[in-house]
Amino acid sequence: MKNYWITTGAVFGFLAVALGAFGAHQLKDVLPPEMMDIFRTGVLYHIIHAVMITAIGFYSNPKYFKAALFLSIGIVLFSFSLYTYTLTGFKPLAIITPFGGVSFLTGWLLILISSLKKS
Repeated sequence: MKNYWITTGAVFGFLAVALGAFGAHQLKDVLPPEMMDIFRTGVLYHIIHAVMITAIGFYSNPKYFKAALFLSIGIVLFSFSLYTYTLTGFKPLAIITPFGGVSFLTGWLLILISSLKKS
């Protein structure tokens, strides 16, 4: 599972950088500033959680693997719903975003709980 989370984090990290560059270079003159801010928020949360997933993989402690799963789900639901919303303007997609936020919170809570448990 160690390599799985390192690979997952690396793929998410790669996508975050690629999408961030796409936004900065291709969308800055296309999207209105408020939509650009939403896109940037997606990238910020995406990269932070990709780094954390990778760190969990490098740490290799199975007690944190469930947290990595919830952080991954958070990236897909939160960041990708923001990307899709900003690119399409399809507002109902914004309904998905809070579920991603809850998934992020669950992942961080699982990290906290796991860190407090005795090995």
